[in-house]
Amino acid sequence: MVEIGRFDELLRDVLAKAGPVRLVGVDGCAGAGKTTFATRLANAAGGQTPIVHTDDFASHDVPMQWWPRMLADVVEPLLAGRRATYTAYDWVNRGDGPTITVEPAPLVVIEGVGACRRAWRHLLTTSVWIEAPREERLRRGLARDGEELAEFWREWMAAEDEYVAAEDPERYVDIVVDGAAFMGCGAGNEFVIVRSTTAVPSPRRRNPG
Repeated sequence: MVEIGRFDELLRDVLAKAGPVRLVGVDGCAGAGKTTFATRLANAAGGQTPIVHTDDFASHDVPMQWWPRMLADVVEPLLAGRRATYTAYDWVNRGDGPTITVEPAPLVVIEGVGACRRAWRHLLTTSVWIEAPREERLRRGLARDGEELAEFWREWMAAEDEYVAAEDPERYVDIVVDGAAFMGCGAGNEFVIVRSTTAVPSPRRRNPG
């Protein structure tokens, strides 16, 4: 038996909590399915939900220790009801990219490696960890970025390993999702739950296959 959650039900549960700005963190290692999960949750809200990507703060030189800037530029302003403004990293040119402004909204999703880190996990309305086997994550990454980036991917995964070892984010989130399974679920409105607290209302059980 597997536990099935629905994005529309998750959205309803999140919006039922105190606002006015509710931050949802979607964390996990590269290639796990975080962006897909975040996008489907935003789509359940009508597609107008802002998504903030931690990749806009990370860089080749600082893959994981960018968090003070995100806390100051995104998390704290939004929770105070102010717009967040930050300069995104340009991964191609290895420098400053566009300036991005995020207006306060009933739901804002923070997506990417480090989205549920210790510095602000207590400020999140709901936190999600997407898990997937290492070899599957690497396969997805190289299929997307090309085999020529294999060495970069391995270096990036080593940096992720340090983050996970130091903070153990999966232990503290509200929902753990099977990222190897959820992408094909329910025409995009369902996901497979590995573990959950009260974040998902009345998850259903389904026979596998």
